Amino acid sequence: MQKPFSVFVGLRYTLARKQNFFLSFVSLISMLGVSLGVMILIVALSVMNGSIDTLRADALKSVPHVTVAGSKVTTNWNELANIALASPSVISAAPYLEGEANILYQGNNRFVSLRGVEGVLEADVVDNPSFGYRDLLIALSETENGIILGAQLAGSLGIYNHADISVTALGSLLARNLADTQGFTVVGYADFGAYGNSDTGLVNLAQAQQLFAQNSASQLQLRLRVDDVFNAKAIAEDLFGDYPDLSLQSWDEAQASLFNALRMEKVLTSFMLLMIVVVGAVNIVSTLVMVVADKGADVAILRTMGASRSTIMKIFVVQGLVAGFLGTLIGAILGTLLAANITDISLILERIINSLASDSNRYFISHLQTQIEWGEVALICIAALTISFLATLYPAYRASKIQAAEVLRYE
Repeated sequence: MQKPFSVFVGLRYTLARKQNFFLSFVSLISMLGVSLGVMILIVALSVMNGSIDTLRADALKSVPHVTVAGSKVTTNWNELANIALASPSVISAAPYLEGEANILYQGNNRFVSLRGVEGVLEADVVDNPSFGYRDLLIALSETENGIILGAQLAGSLGIYNHADISVTALGSLLARNLADTQGFTVVGYADFGAYGNSDTGLVNLAQAQQLFAQNSASQLQLRLRVDDVFNAKAIAEDLFGDYPDLSLQSWDEAQASLFNALRMEKVLTSFMLLMIVVVGAVNIVSTLVMVVADKGADVAILRTMGASRSTIMKIFVVQGLVAGFLGTLIGAILGTLLAANITDISLILERIINSLASDSNRYFISHLQTQIEWGEVALICIAALTISFLATLYPAYRASKIQAAEVLRYE
């Protein structure tokens, strides 16, 4: 298929053997600059996506997909649970009650978030993949005045086996009413995620209602587990749209400060790393400016042969875009390969570093996880190509303004 004239000449200028070594070197540097920027962007965003996904999974070990609160939940949560379970989007539902309390064990005390649950229902609604967690919840439901502690919380209290502890609701403690203190037996320890291990405990719902009977802030709520956590709020609104008195809160709203900060960090990191692509594009500008100066006579001859200004512009735009396209392509390939194998690569680096250190287990970097979002990869490539295209406009415009008569007069 015959190429357009401007594309043919532009590719000829790019691919033909160059006599100017410095010009070739600058062109190579500009292409590598774009490649480096695209590669680092893809790897960095993939690592951040993996980190966000890990933090999300960690948060959902203790945070409900959807929380339904209101007076109707307190009076008749079973009816609302049945409405929810009738939807194919809802996997399970369970009531719970949460309040602040103080735990005392052998002179050590900690303020905790104490949650009352129905053990059997909680085992179905919880999104916690920890081994044995379901068995712990069933054991809790079968133990009168039993309690499950977060692993870090138990360690800070010095509890390493089944022990008896005292629990006082925060409201009772502030009112100096220690008569409401209740005794509980530790039935086990659980992983409530990085944000719950140090201050979370589970008790049976009946005991929690007794403990927080005087605390009006601790009201019964309904917890839903849905099949699509990213549409949790929309699913709940479809279910309970006819109940305006109900308050609905999704997991991302409950953890808004954390995930908004992560999203903002991701945007700022992307912007800063995009500057590497911009630097590569600046090199494209300088390369094309030198090419225009070097090919001035050629441009003048093309103008005398009838080439229009737009044709001259297209020739140099094509030449600049070749460097941008090749740089983007190479960067995208290397970036996706590096992101897909970052765990294995980091493990190799860890072994090398540990072999050089006196302590063979001093460094731990093999836990890096990545998640490649192909939509983001496409956006990065489009952004790199757009920047490369914009970088070609000024040199191409200068080439189109060359006066053929002035140049050829001295040839």
